Amino acid sequence: MPADLPAPAPETNPETEPFWSATAEGRLLLAVCDDCGTVIWYPRLLCPACASQSVSWTEASGDGTVFTFTVVHRSMGRFHDSAPYVVAYVELAEGPRVMTNIIDCEPDAVYIGQPVHVVFCDTGEGSALYRFAPVAP
Repeated sequence: MPADLPAPAPETNPETEPFWSATAEGRLLLAVCDDCGTVIWYPRLLCPACASQSVSWTEASGDGTVFTFTVVHRSMGRFHDSAPYVVAYVELAEGPRVMTNIIDCEPDAVYIGQPVHVVFCDTGEGSALYRFAPVAP
């Protein structure tokens, strides 16, 4: 199993604060446009599809599939000793694709179309990062 990945605390702002507060509670929230129904990623309070400012937060299932990925073999900074690790786009059941890490498995076991579920990694600073782990068959 690869080394544990660092979990640096995310920078927040008023638009993203509800999202990051929810991750600290072990919940994955998504913004949804009240006017056109677009599920919005990255968290923001303006719909990129219709420019509406009427946006609500909804709890996501946390289910997704690996859309694409790469295995990082050489890294710098705080991730230097963590390689190899997986950086992936996961397509959520609700539609958006999110960039994340796939954890709790060997990098060579990851594949496109793999079912995954969200897990939360505590930053130690009152927040958590969302990552994904394979769903057991």
